[in-house]
Amino acid sequence: MSKSDHRPNYLLSALDNRCPRCRTGKIFTFSNAYDLKNTVKMHENCPVCGQPTEIETGFYYGTGYVSYALTVAFSVASFIAWWVIIGFSLDDTRFFWWMGINAVVLVLLQPLIMRLSRSLWLSWFVKYDPDWKTNKIEATERVVKEHQHNW
Repeated sequence: MSKSDHRPNYLLSALDNRCPRCRTGKIFTFSNAYDLKNTVKMHENCPVCGQPTEIETGFYYGTGYVSYALTVAFSVASFIAWWVIIGFSLDDTRFFWWMGINAVVLVLLQPLIMRLSRSLWLSWFVKYDPDWKTNKIEATERVVKEHQHNW
């Protein structure tokens, strides 16, 4: 397989917040997720391939469901890890320690979870195009410039 035939990995590009069409360009304007004023600021178009990042007005409302699923999955994983490593008992407060630590870790991870949920959501609606350099971008149907970024 030549270098030009290389298909970037879907999961790695989503985790790295890359454009789903070319899997090369960054979709967020600032790389630091913990710059809280700019956590979810996105490029209007992918800086590499030009793919619009907002397909329709209010497009990212659905990311709340993705964030919820990611936090539930993280909580289940941390619960199982805590159970295997430390264990649970009705005779002490280990369960409450897990709940407290899990809550704090989720608050600290929230900027990363928000970004990941946006990246995943966009990737479910914009498919990878191995010939993105030559193929035209599909026009967005329901974007009203005056209503963009009203969320």
